[in-house]
Amino acid sequence: MLTQKQYKLLMFINKVLKETGCCPSFDEMKDAVGLKSKSGIHALIEALVERNFLKKLPHKARALEVVRLPKLKPSSILEEERKKEEALHNGMVEIPLYGKIAAGTPIEAIANPTENFSVPYDMVAKGQYYALTIEGDSMTEIGIMDGDTVIIKKADTANNGDIVVALVDENEATLKEIKKEGEKVWLIPKNSLYQPRCFAAGRVRVQGILSGLIRTYH
Repeated sequence: MLTQKQYKLLMFINKVLKETGCCPSFDEMKDAVGLKSKSGIHALIEALVERNFLKKLPHKARALEVVRLPKLKPSSILEEERKKEEALHNGMVEIPLYGKIAAGTPIEAIANPTENFSVPYDMVAKGQYYALTIEGDSMTEIGIMDGDTVIIKKADTANNGDIVVALVDENEATLKEIKKEGEKVWLIPKNSLYQPRCFAAGRVRVQGILSGLIRTYH
């Protein structure tokens, strides 16, 4: 039987191939299975090739073919589905809570979920989502306060004016408005006490777009 991550990767590759006819990128695969490094994806692919679930196509970069799909789901996947069905019955669903993200000064990017966070199903019915806890006050002018939990829709592109999770230099994450100008990207706070920051476009990678906010009053 496949491991949970092997199964998720195989099913993701199969889904993308059917929908687009092209194999997903390594970054897309990383996001789909929740891994930090491309080496982890390579290891999963090699394991799937060895077990004859995937086949590498020669003379093509990143070209894979799905040979077969497993007949059984890993027990961990079945448990996830059971919990999701139970949550849907209660009108709630769990999404990963990655931890804190700075809304003032960027902090080290958080890639692995520390726990789950329950949200109304209607908030996350379409797409993939995760939650982050805000730390800082640089977005207060649009109502995002220190300690709030923001709901982020996974995305790797954004339009000017979107509030995004931006990954800077592959190791720092921050929540800001994004503005693209040619080969430059501006990350703009929503607090007059802070100044916008400008980066070369290649230094900034979008990891998601703000979709909602949940505030807890103590």
